[in-house]
Amino acid sequence: MSKLIAFTYSLLILIQSFNIGLEDLSKFGILMEHADYHKELYGDTFIQFLAEHYGNAIYQHDNEEHKEHKNLPFKDAHHTCSHTQIPFIDLTVTLTINKQDFIKIPFNFHYTESHTTYEKSSVFQPPKHA
Repeated sequence: MSKLIAFTYSLLILIQSFNIGLEDLSKFGILMEHADYHKELYGDTFIQFLAEHYGNAIYQHDNEEHKEHKNLPFKDAHHTCSHTQIPFIDLTVTLTINKQDFIKIPFNFHYTESHTTYEKSSVFQPPKHA
């Protein structure tokens, strides 16, 4: 069951990375109508139509006036947004380090073994002879 959930989540993330929204899916019918229009008027195949509207030939085809181009799916520029960060560095800041001499700390540690009246009996001691 956990593999199925992981697969479902990974598929969801993959689909979201394509940046396809419901608005684009609702405009798919307009895409097909415009492809039929190009087929009837210019004799273009669907691959040629896609190349003219989404591929390498987009710049030659944009010179023609089609009001349907604004309504085609995947033409929004929201998926090409880029967010940049501009660092602001104040160059007038100077850093001064005051060097101090090392001060030797005297040795003041003394360990004495603690003695207690609650000694363990010899039964709970480790063996003395191996």
